[in-house]
Amino acid sequence: MGTYETLNEVLVSLFRDVNDIEQKAIITSEFGDLTNNDMHVIEAIGIDEPKNMSTIARALSVTVGTLTISMNSLVKKGYVDRQRSSEDRRVVYISLSEKGVKAYHHHKKFHEQMIESVVKELTEEELEALVKALTKLNSWFRSFEED
Repeated sequence: MGTYETLNEVLVSLFRDVNDIEQKAIITSEFGDLTNNDMHVIEAIGIDEPKNMSTIARALSVTVGTLTISMNSLVKKGYVDRQRSSEDRRVVYISLSEKGVKAYHHHKKFHEQMIESVVKELTEEELEALVKALTKLNSWFRSFEED
């Protein structure tokens, strides 16, 4: 198998496997009512200050309308709180509930374990090469968002 075929096979497999493994690892009995997508919305909301819908939608590269569907579900499930701005009632701020913060940390722990397992297997030079290659790949993917 040539370089092109190997890279194609590895990348396609990697993207599929990361999604599948993440789904199995983060959706435990405690968080069984969440989807992978829900976890990524929770991650985008974060645990810092509340954010408006536009900011969260931009971080996820989705429309506010698409995000609203996920947000309604997460509010109903008790992971997210909505609060209207006191200065402008049209603006809604989103933050994680206590349950949402627990889910956020659970998801973050999975990502930390994934990175640690990769890093421990690589030399410093391999790690630098991997970071450089993945950064270029990420830039290529992001170039599609600008079109």
